[in-house]
Amino acid sequence: MSGAGQPGGRPGAGFHGLMAALLASSAGIGLVFPLTSIYISDQLGLGGTGAGSYFVAMAAAGCAAAVLGGPRADRGSAAAVGAVGTTSLVLSYALLGAAGGSLPVTAAGLLAGVGYGLQYAAITGVVTALVPAAAQRRAFVLRHVMTNAGMGLGATGGGLLLAAGRPAGTLPWLYEAAAAASVPLAVLFLLVHRRRPAAPAIPDAVPDPQSYRTLLRSRPIALLMLAQALFATAGFTQIEATVPLLLHHGMGIGLAGVSAVTAGNALVLLLLQHPVARRLEALAEEAALIAAPLLWCAAFGAGALATATDGAARTALLAAFAALFAIGEIAYSSAFFPLLVRFSGPASLGRGSALSSLAWSTGTAVGPPLGIAVVTATGTGTGWLALAAGAAVVLAVTLLLRHAAR
Repeated sequence: MSGAGQPGGRPGAGFHGLMAALLASSAGIGLVFPLTSIYISDQLGLGGTGAGSYFVAMAAAGCAAAVLGGPRADRGSAAAVGAVGTTSLVLSYALLGAAGGSLPVTAAGLLAGVGYGLQYAAITGVVTALVPAAAQRRAFVLRHVMTNAGMGLGATGGGLLLAAGRPAGTLPWLYEAAAAASVPLAVLFLLVHRRRPAAPAIPDAVPDPQSYRTLLRSRPIALLMLAQALFATAGFTQIEATVPLLLHHGMGIGLAGVSAVTAGNALVLLLLQHPVARRLEALAEEAALIAAPLLWCAAFGAGALATATDGAARTALLAAFAALFAIGEIAYSSAFFPLLVRFSGPASLGRGSALSSLAWSTGTAVGPPLGIAVVTATGTGTGWLALAAGAAVVLAVTLLLRHAAR
């Protein structure tokens, strides 16, 4: 398995194997991702309290694991940290599928949090180790696409399997399938760890890692973390939580139509990842990051216009929403992680990734209830405009980041 990549600046077999394993793992997680709260509360009979304890345990363990895993990844063990994290995910889903009470459910939540926290702290460093610097922006786009495409494929497959069988008998096996699907990713992390390059001949030439506090004193890093939290709050969580409510409840679009918008977003990600990423490489990373919230403002604006139309015009505007949001996602993934690598420095990338994980977790916790509350209070058309205003706040922070980076 190759390390830094092939001659000519292209990623090697190690990176492509990792991406294939990430796709399989994401598809397995997608099988059950939308169903966990229902499974715990209804099928296991633990109610909302049981489901809540799972997610609280997962959030707390994820934050702690990211903070503890970051320094370990900085000591040259990013792939090992990723392997431990993925193994924890395997155990989590296997345990949840066999769970019968509140204690194993809470334990599964703790294992899942450890898994996600360690994975996030590790994977950016692993990608940079496997991919030459010239190809890293496209590599991060591909990582984003593999994760999202896998989740979408898994959710579709899980829905079809549940429709074809009895949910009570099928759901536990879906969790076992999710556990099995992450085993190849754990193996790939271990292979990368065992075949990592030798340590530098002159250790003094490698800068000392920075502490979390030192990193956050850097204005570019602090603004990048703020941007990450806002990207999650105002963008990624809104398309998952708030936009479906606007489409279904506010605009009277059926569940099939909501699914079609989501599928359109995933299709654009798959089809346009290479051409869009290639064009973005002509821009500085700071400028490419600015493009993401700018495109999201336009996407949410298209959604607002769709509320005033019907028929083919509404369909076209919603298709524009899905496409513009997807292109914004590509801009984000091609710029954010290279900026994280640059601002953190190679010696502190694990800590920088851990801070990024904490910022992302904060955004995913705040985003859905905030978006739903705003939409409930304002109505459909104004709700779309409120989402556009949120994207405008992200845009303002990315503009400040560009100025600080200069």
